[in-house]
Amino acid sequence: MVILGLLLIAGGALVVLAGLFTADGSAQFLGTHVSAVSVFFLGVAAGVAVLWGFSITKFGTKRTLRHRRESRQLSELSEKLDRVEAERRDDSDDTRSGDTHAGNDETISSDLDRGHDRDGGEHRL
Repeated sequence: MVILGLLLIAGGALVVLAGLFTADGSAQFLGTHVSAVSVFFLGVAAGVAVLWGFSITKFGTKRTLRHRRESRQLSELSEKLDRVEAERRDDSDDTRSGDTHAGNDETISSDLDRGHDRDGGEHRL
């Protein structure tokens, strides 16, 4: 979009400059004789091309900036998510390999085997 806008601006400016510098008092445009109506329409077309080029360039620039901003936000969120997932993995690895949980599981299973429930009371099998 930006490239198309810049091409339209350059084309319109080229037509205006060609009309200014190739005319020598008579109505000529790039070496050809043109009527006053043709010169008027060439000027209108050049002006429209320049304005259209500016608007397309502006639209394309806004779109590009919005896309870059969204990409940057997505990258930041992805990094945060990766960091949180890594922390969770580390926490779960610590939990699995921790001595406190393994000891409690062994104590509970041995208490249940001996006829005690988790609250410390006895039960009969």
